[in-house]
Amino acid sequence: MDIDSILKPFKRFGINLGLEQNQKLLASLGNPHHQVPVIHVAGTNGKGSVCAYLSSILTEAGYRTGRYTSPHLVDWTERFCLNEQSISAEELCKLLLQVEAAINPEENFPTQFEVLTAAAWLYFAQQQVDVAVVEVGLGGRLDATNVCDRPLVTIITSIGLDHLKILGSTIAEIAVEKAGILKPECPVVIGQLPPDAQKVVRSRVLELKCPYITPQPARQIATGWAEYQGVGEMGENSEFSRQNLKSIKYPLPLHGQFQLVNSSVAIAALQILQKQGWEISEADIIRGMAKTKWLGRMQWTTWNKHKLLVDGAHNPAAAEVLRDYIETLESKIGVSWVMGMRSSKDHAGIFKALLRPNDRLYLTPVLDPHPADQSELAKLAQNICPLSFCSTYSDLSSALEAAFASTENLVVLCGSLYLVGDFLQTLSGE
Repeated sequence: MDIDSILKPFKRFGINLGLEQNQKLLASLGNPHHQVPVIHVAGTNGKGSVCAYLSSILTEAGYRTGRYTSPHLVDWTERFCLNEQSISAEELCKLLLQVEAAINPEENFPTQFEVLTAAAWLYFAQQQVDVAVVEVGLGGRLDATNVCDRPLVTIITSIGLDHLKILGSTIAEIAVEKAGILKPECPVVIGQLPPDAQKVVRSRVLELKCPYITPQPARQIATGWAEYQGVGEMGENSEFSRQNLKSIKYPLPLHGQFQLVNSSVAIAALQILQKQGWEISEADIIRGMAKTKWLGRMQWTTWNKHKLLVDGAHNPAAAEVLRDYIETLESKIGVSWVMGMRSSKDHAGIFKALLRPNDRLYLTPVLDPHPADQSELAKLAQNICPLSFCSTYSDLSSALEAAFASTENLVVLCGSLYLVGDFLQTLSGE
């Protein structure tokens, strides 16, 4: 059997935000999550790159490091990494069959994400990892990953408006869900949050007596280099002093201004581990940072010998970061956007962040059960911004061909991680 055929029966159970069913499944597998030291990472944006920095540096420091992230771009195996190497398809099939065998058919079936997450805990326990860097799938409080009682460090990277129909319609409501991963007296690293979110998270931190630190964004010191500047704020009950959190200069291979925040959050978490006795040298941090890769986010690539910028940018905050990055580029020519989006996303917010007068827009379907209607997207975009061109295409290849044939604009593919995954899959098949 292959991975898709094993997972297909669980797809019909959709999203189940709740822990009881998941905990029963893990109990039937011997509670593998109790055997795995965890760094738990939540956030609207930035959590994937923070996970990538952490796993790269911890691997460089000589620790046996697991990493579980979602969604994948091309292949299910991307979600499960050990020392920066994806699991083999054969190994993942074995794990999924073990999970399937542990399901009690008399109880409600788990969702696809619950099955995958259980397989991740099982994998990391079997591999006897020193640490697993685990990314929250959706929200936090009721997410299938939120079963670890004593994380080494908990991280909240950012909080913005996304998944509004599931997590809540305001920043404060979403912050409650994200802060649901915090555990009593376990240390927390908090990224740059809006005031409403900061108030909610701070309240929860104080209630649970968590030591917390909020690092300052790193300072860019040269192209591709940054300097960690230490802590902007820390809780009164924090066991850390400013002297512990010293300045570090390091390479920053991931693009975009927000990586100054993400990399700073990752280093702050590592310095908490150092305080706990983990041996992570400055040289490990520098080498691990240099080796960090995170596909599909501010990624420069080529298509048919044309230079192309690819980014998931599937919510307004991520779109603003992408637009800010484009504004820093030396070339001041216009932008041709090749875009597709899911129906559940904030289309207007994304367009407002990205589009500028005289930009060009090439809309393509997303390979997803719930794609947005392209003609509706076209109307919305033209109402928001006076574009010089806007059209819909039947597939991604046609949209890219048209975008590169028309002008000398910078061409950017964005709007959905599913769309980026589709592109990268066609790229790997060339």
